[in-house]
Amino acid sequence: MGAIWEALAAKKRQDLLNSIPEDWRIPSHLLPPNSQDDVTGFPASSGWFTREELEITECTALELLPRLASGELRSETVTRAFCKRAAAAHQLLNCLSETCFDRAIETARALDERLAQGLGPVGPFHGLPISLKDNFNLRGLDSTVGFTSHIGDPAPYDSELVSLLTRAGAVVYVKTNVPTAMMIAETVNNAFGRTVNPLNRRLTSGGSSGGETALITFKGSPLGVGTDIGGSLRIPAACTGIFTLRPSFGRFPTLGCRSGLPGQEAVQSVNGPLTRTMADLEYYCKAVVDSEPWHGDPRCLPIPWRPVSLPSGLKVAVMWHDGVVLPTPPVTRALRQTVEKLRAAGHEVIDWSPEDQAEGLLLLGRMFVADGGKSVLFQLARTGEPLRPEMAAYGDARELSGLEYWQLHIERLAFQKKYLDRWKAAGIDAILAPVTPFSSVENGMFKHVGYTGVFNVLDYSAISFPTGITVDRTIDVPRDDAPPALSDLDQVIRSECTVSIEPVSLVCQIS
Repeated sequence: MGAIWEALAAKKRQDLLNSIPEDWRIPSHLLPPNSQDDVTGFPASSGWFTREELEITECTALELLPRLASGELRSETVTRAFCKRAAAAHQLLNCLSETCFDRAIETARALDERLAQGLGPVGPFHGLPISLKDNFNLRGLDSTVGFTSHIGDPAPYDSELVSLLTRAGAVVYVKTNVPTAMMIAETVNNAFGRTVNPLNRRLTSGGSSGGETALITFKGSPLGVGTDIGGSLRIPAACTGIFTLRPSFGRFPTLGCRSGLPGQEAVQSVNGPLTRTMADLEYYCKAVVDSEPWHGDPRCLPIPWRPVSLPSGLKVAVMWHDGVVLPTPPVTRALRQTVEKLRAAGHEVIDWSPEDQAEGLLLLGRMFVADGGKSVLFQLARTGEPLRPEMAAYGDARELSGLEYWQLHIERLAFQKKYLDRWKAAGIDAILAPVTPFSSVENGMFKHVGYTGVFNVLDYSAISFPTGITVDRTIDVPRDDAPPALSDLDQVIRSECTVSIEPVSLVCQIS
C-alpha cells in the first residue's frame, strides 16, 4: 500500500507547484541558501519584487481597505501582489496546500468593475485578499487536513465562513498547510511535508495553523483565518510573533469545515483571525459578527457586536507556570515585564495557582482519543499511509464505550464548574499566562500543549499577543538557582530546548 500514499502525495505536491505561474517562481540565482535561517527580508532584498508589490504587501489590512473601497488601489493589483508573495512564501517555507490564483484575480476584477460602475464597495472586506487554513472547504479545491486519503476529493461547496467573507468582498486566493488531522502542534504531514518558520527556518511555525502564520509573517497575506481545538491558533501565532483570537464556540461560524476528527465534539473546534496588528484583529471580529452569522450557522449565538468600556483598574491573575512544565527564561522575563507594565498602569495583579491544569490536560487527551484513534487510523488505512510518530497516542488508544464517553462529559462539566467557581471567588477579569513554555523550538521538537489546551476544555476565549520582547542570548540563560523540574517532561524540555532569537508572546484568557 505504501506506493499509493507516496504517489498521491508526490503528485499533489507537484500539482501545487505547477499551479504557481512561471512569473511567480523565484529565479534559481535569487534563492536564498538553505543555510539562511531568516528569510523575512527576502522580498525587499532580492530585487525580484517591484516597488509597488512591496508597498502593497507591506501594508496591514486596515491600511489597504480604505484605498480599495475608494478605488485608489485596484483589487486586481493588490491580489496579484499577494499572490506573488504567497507563491514566494511557499517556495521558501512550504506553507500552502491549495491555490486558486485565477479565480481570485477574476473575483478581484469583478470587484473593480463594480466600483468603476459607481456601485460602491461590496462590504467591509471589499477587494482584500484573505488566506484560509486548509480545512475551510472551498468549492473545487481539496481539504486534505493532512491526509493523503483526501487528495483528489474536492469540496462541492464553500464553508459558511467562506461564503460570509465572499459576500463581504474578500478575495480568497490560497489555503495553507496543516499537520495530519490538524492534531500536531507543528505543521507537518505525509502529504505536503513540513512548514517552517520564516523568522528562522530551523524552527517550527507551530500547529495546526502553522501554514497560516508562516504566510502572514512573511507578509504573503494581510489577514488569515485559522482554527483552534487545543492551541492551534495560539501556538502558531506565538511561534511567529503575531496576534490571534481563540473565541468561545458559537461566536464565529464553523459550519461546512472539514474536521480532522469528524464527529468529535467533546472539545469544540473554533476559528479565528490571524493578523499582524491588534487593530486588524478587532476589525475582522466586528465585521464577522456584524454580518449576523447566526442566520447561516445554527450553532452561532445571536449576540450582536457590543462596544465595551473597561474599568480603569482590572484584576489580572498571572499563571507563572502550569505545574507541569516551567517556562524557559525568555518567557518568564516577558511575563515579569508585562506584569510590571500592568501594575504601573494601575491594574491589580495576583498569582494564579496552576492546580487544575494537569487535570484539564488529561481530560483533553482522553477526549481526543475516545474513539480509540479509529477515525485517524481509518483515513490512514485508505492509502496505507503510516501513522506519524507525533500521533502515537492515536495508535495506542482504547475506544471508550458509550457509557464511558457520557461519563467523560460529566467530568468535563464538573471541571468547568470548578474552574468557574475559582475564577469568580478570586474576582478576576483575566488570566495572563505563557502560550507555550518557549518562544519556538527546532523543527520536530515541540512538546506540551498544556498552557493552551486546558482553555479549550473550558471553552474560554483567549488572545495571544506578541510582547515586543525578543530572546536575548546574553540574559535569557538557565539560572544556577533554577527550581527543580516539575515533571519528567519538564526535565526533557529543559535538556532539549535551546534559546533562539525569536519574539516572545503571551496569552490572555477571558471567562
